[in-house]
Amino acid sequence: MAEAAARRIRRPLVGDSGRLMIVAADHPARGALSVGDRKLAMANRADLLERLCLALSRPGVDGVLATADILDDLLLLGALDGKVVMGSMNRGGLAGASFELDDRFTGHRPEDMRRLGFDAGKLLLRVDYDDPGSLTTLESTARAVDAMAERRLPVFVEPFISRRDPATGKVKNDLSADAVTKSIAIAAGLGGSSAYTWLKVPVTENPDDMARVMETSTLPAVLLGGDVGEDQEGAYEKWRGALQLPTVQGLVVGRSLLYPADDDVTAAVDTAVGLL
Repeated sequence: MAEAAARRIRRPLVGDSGRLMIVAADHPARGALSVGDRKLAMANRADLLERLCLALSRPGVDGVLATADILDDLLLLGALDGKVVMGSMNRGGLAGASFELDDRFTGHRPEDMRRLGFDAGKLLLRVDYDDPGSLTTLESTARAVDAMAERRLPVFVEPFISRRDPATGKVKNDLSADAVTKSIAIAAGLGGSSAYTWLKVPVTENPDDMARVMETSTLPAVLLGGDVGEDQEGAYEKWRGALQLPTVQGLVVGRSLLYPADDDVTAAVDTAVGLL
């Protein structure tokens, strides 16, 4: 693995276009394997790797976000040459677990990414005002931001205000304008320096609110995709509008491109690239 990482041809984080198109595949390590009504869609690793290699081969795709097991496979397949490689850092908040909001850093460490020559890291920050586990996540996130900045490695922080449904116990992210605004304000202020911090943000429930929401911070941002279900075209339209905002630099999208409703990965990825 170390030899494959050392051989990898590297590139700048942001290329000549000034935009970023990253395919995300870090969901399985949190036990989040479903796409739409397919509960175990991401459980077949060979199939996932085929989809990733196809997506990475398309013009305009800059790189991939994943956990170590997937990135190791892609390294050995030679699929990461000339690509941005982003390591996923905290995957301990397992989907559906009682401790989901105490999201421990069980993935890449800053020293791992420096050693392997990876280009950036990503972490998930869900804040539930009623769950003490969020405080642990906040503190560990701040220290991770510090450690990444010390190594001059960009870190993409994905913040949400979240709530647990009292009936089902399921954690849901609040995508209202006020909640996304608050999550951005919290994330942007973590750590001793914001010099290497990027934001990874959702499009709000009402896409017209995004311009006001993105005024909360001057940090560069990318849009996340999430599970868009059958409404692929609706997702494209939401992304298209938000990509016009001054701090929004690109897309980091996973399931909706790797497992589109019509299963045409090439068309989904090419359409997303065209939005940039």
